[in-house]
Amino acid sequence: MHHPGPPRFAAVGDTLELAPRDPDPTATYNWHVKSAPVSSQATVGTDDVEEFTPDAPGRYTIELDAPDGIHELTIRAFPGSLRPVGGTGLGASGMSGMSGWSGVSGVSGLSGSNVSGLSGSGSGARGAEKESEEGGRPRIQLHGRIEGDTVVVEAHPQPHPKSKLSADDLDVEFLLDDRDEVTRGDVSIGDREVHIPVDAFGDRVRVHGVAIAESYSVPDSISVEKAGESVSFVRLNDPPEWSKDVTLYEIYVRGFASDDEESDNTFEALTKRLDYLQDLGVDCLWLTPVLQNDHAPHGYNIVDFFDIAEDLGTREDYEAFVDAAHDHGMKVLFDLVMNHSARDHPYFEDAYKNPDSEYYDWYEWQDSGEPGTYFDWEFIANWNFENTKVRRYLLDAVDQWARVADGFRCDMAWAVPNAFWQELRDRVKSYDREFLLLDETIPYIADFHNGMFDMHFDTTLYFTMRQVGNGNQSADAILDAIEQRTEVGFPDHASFMLYQENHDETRYVVECGEPAALASAGALFTLPGVPMLYGGQELGQQGRRDPLAWEHANENLRSHYETLIDTRDEIPALQFEGDFHRVDYQSDSDRVTSFVRQDGGEGYVVALNFGAERATFSVAESVETRDVVSGEDVLVDGELTVDDVVVLPIQG
Repeated sequence: MHHPGPPRFAAVGDTLELAPRDPDPTATYNWHVKSAPVSSQATVGTDDVEEFTPDAPGRYTIELDAPDGIHELTIRAFPGSLRPVGGTGLGASGMSGMSGWSGVSGVSGLSGSNVSGLSGSGSGARGAEKESEEGGRPRIQLHGRIEGDTVVVEAHPQPHPKSKLSADDLDVEFLLDDRDEVTRGDVSIGDREVHIPVDAFGDRVRVHGVAIAESYSVPDSISVEKAGESVSFVRLNDPPEWSKDVTLYEIYVRGFASDDEESDNTFEALTKRLDYLQDLGVDCLWLTPVLQNDHAPHGYNIVDFFDIAEDLGTREDYEAFVDAAHDHGMKVLFDLVMNHSARDHPYFEDAYKNPDSEYYDWYEWQDSGEPGTYFDWEFIANWNFENTKVRRYLLDAVDQWARVADGFRCDMAWAVPNAFWQELRDRVKSYDREFLLLDETIPYIADFHNGMFDMHFDTTLYFTMRQVGNGNQSADAILDAIEQRTEVGFPDHASFMLYQENHDETRYVVECGEPAALASAGALFTLPGVPMLYGGQELGQQGRRDPLAWEHANENLRSHYETLIDTRDEIPALQFEGDFHRVDYQSDSDRVTSFVRQDGGEGYVVALNFGAERATFSVAESVETRDVVSGEDVLVDGELTVDDVVVLPIQG
């Protein structure tokens, strides 16, 4: 179906991309504004992929004339004064120079530095002063229930943490999905609830909603689905259940097992290491790109989106590795690169300096005749997402690899149009509802949880832990970093990947030293989120992309990680559903911070020490003094002590 997707929420002046889904590159698509607010003069162009900018508050209906019929798309435009602080990351075109964070996103080698004031920042950080004065962005969740023969979708809005408003003060606005067959005259929409008779819709009806205060929230969405006589509810923006409490592990495919000279191919060598990873406690593997590339060892410059890199093995070898990982109880994430191809890609080679090439319009071009790119990266060229042939090509690649992976780690997500990600999400979730989508976006953007991604790189926490590890910030900055997720508008159901290093960054232990590395490891496994280890991190690996020095493993670090993984696996309060809040504490060092994780009636005080010397601390809570991580009593001479991390049960 070529329908352009779910209804949109935007502010006046925002630019939204309009694109047919599942495009036929040989077809013609026509757009026009069917209805608009009386004062609007907004129009839409004649290309297959267009941009639309609402110019007055109210509802717009955009019509798409496609080969499979006429489709309508509702756009709700709020006054510009309600635009969320820091922008909504609408990502209209995805073209270089148009990303709201161009010049920051995707930069490697920034660890421990304050880049343009953005260290430890996220979406909305530039408007922090406004947020503290006016309250900032609210949040919302939609839930469903059945009352007799009627479906009820109920909104649960929450004000910004710093707002003076209560939940009762917030407004809520709902939109029904234009793609669904529903008798709208039978639908009753109130302040907090939508009532839909079961016999008023077909197989499903999707409801989208936002909370409105000083600005409007990231939308939430729920699907009401019928199967025979039964009705079920699917919260469309919740992460897969399996992904909430895993330990992730990034494998740099050309370094992790490069010492194996006996295996026939890299995937076989990787398979031999699965027992080690299973013993470590790893549940999910992220492989750096495995597709045919220009021979840069990182693999991100792709020359064939449909074939496995010949130096790694064959597709059959790759699939055998995935099967073996599954046999070890592990999921596998495929590194998906959608923004660009390598300049060695045959399509680019044909198009370069050749306007007559059939592939010339597949790429974005600068006035100089050079391809569009970011940060002067000289070996890649950005795709032109305004071309339906490009979208078709990339969606076909998505279809192929989604069948042989459990999720995608999405490279440079900020540089691809949001509408494309929303289509991709609907596409892979139609194959497998539990398919995971993880975005790399620096800084993170709250609106990327609107029908695009399940889990987000916690770039704020990453930068903050570098600053704390270097001694440039007090350890309490880590608590600010966690709270910032809510402050910039991420909903409570958003999931975050916690990391201290990856293949783009200097090793944490090299930059910050082993004492800080031990504390940072403790943070990864006690703070709310999904911990990720980069291959060799647990070994004390020094080189960023070097072959792993297995024979020089730091056994102290490895044992530390094994214990932390076990501890998190055993304590629900440290997992996804566990609550996080501050605790009154005192310490003799600003290298120490403390917080509480809570699950029902079970609570724990966590203390982290990034300093080189043991520190003392005290907390307002009454706690047991035996640390569940080490098993040792940490009360020394009447004072609680922490070397790197302690987790103490709160006494009931």
